[in-house]
Amino acid sequence: MLSRKEFLEKMGTCALGFAALGTTFGSGCSSRAESKVTLKEALFYRKLDKKAVQCVLCPWKCKLTDGAVGACRVRKNIGGKLYSLVYGKPVAIHVDPIEKKPLYHFLPGVKAYSLATAGCNLRCVFCQNWEISQASPGDVPEYNGSPETIVNKAKSRKIPVIACTYTEPVVFSEYMRDIALLGGKNNIKTVMISAGFINTAPLKELCKVLSGIKIDLKGFTDSFYRDLTGGRLKPVLNTLMTIKKQGVWLEIVNLVIPGKNDSTKEIKKMCAWIKRNLGDDTPIHFTRFIPMYKLKNIPPTPGKTLEKARIIAIKEGLKYVYVGNIPGHPANHTYCPKCGTLLIKRMGYSVREINFKNGKCMKCGTHISGVWK
Repeated sequence: MLSRKEFLEKMGTCALGFAALGTTFGSGCSSRAESKVTLKEALFYRKLDKKAVQCVLCPWKCKLTDGAVGACRVRKNIGGKLYSLVYGKPVAIHVDPIEKKPLYHFLPGVKAYSLATAGCNLRCVFCQNWEISQASPGDVPEYNGSPETIVNKAKSRKIPVIACTYTEPVVFSEYMRDIALLGGKNNIKTVMISAGFINTAPLKELCKVLSGIKIDLKGFTDSFYRDLTGGRLKPVLNTLMTIKKQGVWLEIVNLVIPGKNDSTKEIKKMCAWIKRNLGDDTPIHFTRFIPMYKLKNIPPTPGKTLEKARIIAIKEGLKYVYVGNIPGHPANHTYCPKCGTLLIKRMGYSVREINFKNGKCMKCGTHISGVWK
């Protein structure tokens, strides 16, 4: 495992040089201002000697002297207390189909009020949202959006799901938690779209308020995680098992990168682990890689590679296996694992048909795992 210092040096973060901030933030763009949001004390940290603190939110467990910022760039020691610098300060807000997350077995066809703040605790060289995930607070324009504001916006537009997504919701966990708590009181569900690099205790607390989670299982070797994300595999596997044990709906995405994580052996091993530890009804999406950010010298994933991965997964006994990022591919649809009936027909992110009722295939009566109401 890399030390925090080695991680920061390897990945080129400027977190340690982040300037001291006051206790109240204005909007990064005046036209976006909706309300003043004060700094939020972090939930998961412990105090050390001489005003130092240790964050225990994620596996980095950053030890921070007064004024220092964590590896995620968004959690700062101010006077011996750890604060979130992004609470109530989203940098992206959009309304997306839930299928875009992707969550294929979670209220198909609904819209999700989606948001993100700056920051991430990984440094994936293939990140598609690196402009905001690898940014520090203030680097990009921010909205002022309290949990009340976010929930009220979703409620006023009759959107039943709020999605914490785009960057890494783990690093704005206090904000996500408060949104989910308030959303639940208004019959709005909250989902997290995450890489899963989080410690067990904070994750269990989040599982109490979240209705669905999609985890990017980026590879199945520690060397892949170390070299391409700066992280480690084991904490992510622990995250997956914890989510399953807590009873929160779980789906997995595996971005298949040519020459990096696409070997038959690795995919077979990963699928066998998923069935053994998470169950055969855990959906997995094999998604096409598109060159971007710091990994532009590798071509897009061939469709045949994704199809081969899908065949491997099905042979290993997984029931719901998808091919992602190839619009119109037949493996975007959901089929009954017993009789093969087309249950959910999709075109891109749009749901065109739903051919089952009360969570059961109308032809053979097989139970279809998911969140349907």
